[in-house]
Amino acid sequence: MTAAPNPSVFSSFWIGGFESACHINKLGARLDMIAASQHDAQIAADYELLRSVRITTAREGIRWPQIERTPGRYDFSSLVPMVRAARDHGIQINWNLCHYGWPDDLDVFSPAFIDRFARFSKAVARCIAEETDQLPLYTPVNEISFLAWAAGDVGGFIHPHARHRGEELKRQLVRAAIAAIDAVWSVNRHARIVHVDPVIQVVAARDRPDLAPVADAYTESQFDAWDMLCGRQAPELGGSMAYLDVIGINYYHSNQWEITSGDPGGEGHRLRWEDEPRDDRWVPLHQLLLRVQRRYGRPTFIGETSHFGAGRGRWITEIADEAVRAFEAGLPLEGICLYPIIDRHDWEDPNHWHNSGLWDVERAADGTLARRLNRDYATALEAAQRRLEPLVAAREAA
Repeated sequence: MTAAPNPSVFSSFWIGGFESACHINKLGARLDMIAASQHDAQIAADYELLRSVRITTAREGIRWPQIERTPGRYDFSSLVPMVRAARDHGIQINWNLCHYGWPDDLDVFSPAFIDRFARFSKAVARCIAEETDQLPLYTPVNEISFLAWAAGDVGGFIHPHARHRGEELKRQLVRAAIAAIDAVWSVNRHARIVHVDPVIQVVAARDRPDLAPVADAYTESQFDAWDMLCGRQAPELGGSMAYLDVIGINYYHSNQWEITSGDPGGEGHRLRWEDEPRDDRWVPLHQLLLRVQRRYGRPTFIGETSHFGAGRGRWITEIADEAVRAFEAGLPLEGICLYPIIDRHDWEDPNHWHNSGLWDVERAADGTLARRLNRDYATALEAAQRRLEPLVAAREAA
C-alpha cells in the first residue's frame, strides 16, 4: 500500500462545515442552502465567528446549478466573493464541487454528465487559482454512496428521485469524480482531494438472525465508492490509489441501525446512542474510524458530525471521547468537522430549523438571520478542544 501523505492536512483540527446542498427536493424546489442561511451575505462575519472559536478550516459548497445556467458558460459571481473572504480572513477551504445539485438541463445518468462536470471542475480550479495561492482542497462529489442511495435507489429526497438504480448511479458518480480530479490536477497537481461518505453499522434484529448476512452486506457496501475510487472494485472505472487522497467519515446519531426485513433500507430502527446501557451491538466510533483507516491507510478525519437541540453538548463530548480513543489506538486523526456550524433548515420545510449548529439563527425584523451561540454546545466544544490539543500537537510533532 502506498504510504500516506504528510498528516497535516488541515490548518486547524476543528473544522466548520457550512450546509451547501443545492439539489431539487421532493417538492420539486431547487434548494440553495448557502443563501437560505444567509451565509453568502454574512460570509465575512461567519468566518470571524469561526476564528473566535479557534477554527481556521471550513467545508464549503460551490453552487454548480447557479454557476453554469447555460451549458459551458460559467458565472463565478457567487464563488469569487467566497474565495476572497476566505483568503482575507485566513480560512482554509475544502470545496465541494458537487453537493447533490447539478444544472437543470443535465441528466446525471448520461455520458454528458461526466464531461460537463470535468469541464466545470477545471473552470472552478482556474477561478480559485486566480484568486488565491492557498493550496486548494476539493471534494469532487459529496457523499457518493449516500447520494447514490438517496437519488438512485429509494426515490428519495434528492433529484432525480430514481428507484433501483443506485448501483448504476454510484458507478456514474465515481467516473465523474475521477474525471473531475484529473481536471483539477491539470490546473494544480498539488491540490488535495477529499472524499467523504457516511460510515454505518447495520445489524439484524434480535429475532431475525437469518438477516445477519443481509446486514453484513449492507455494512460492507459503505466501502464501495472508496473501493471504486482506488481501483479495488470495478477497475474498469479507472480508479487508483492516487485518487484516494484524504478520507472523511460522516457520522450522526442515526448511522447505526437494525433491520427487520430483507430490505436493509426498509423497516427497522436505529440503535439509540442516548440509552444507558447502550445496545451491545453498538460499535464505538473510534472502531469505525480505525476500520476505515486500516483498510485504506489514508489521512482520515470526521467529515461531518453534530446533533440537535439539547443533545448537542453531550454529542460533541462523546465525539471527543472517541477521538481520544482513536489517537490512543494509533490513528493520527486529521480533524473533526462540525456540520452544520451555522444552523440549517429542513430540506423539505424551510420553516423548520434543526437547531443543530454551534450557532442557531434568529430572524430579525429586517429579515437578517442573526447568529446566536448555543452555550451548552460551545462549552462542550471548548472542553473537547482542551482535551485533544496535546494529542494533536503530538501528532504534528511526530
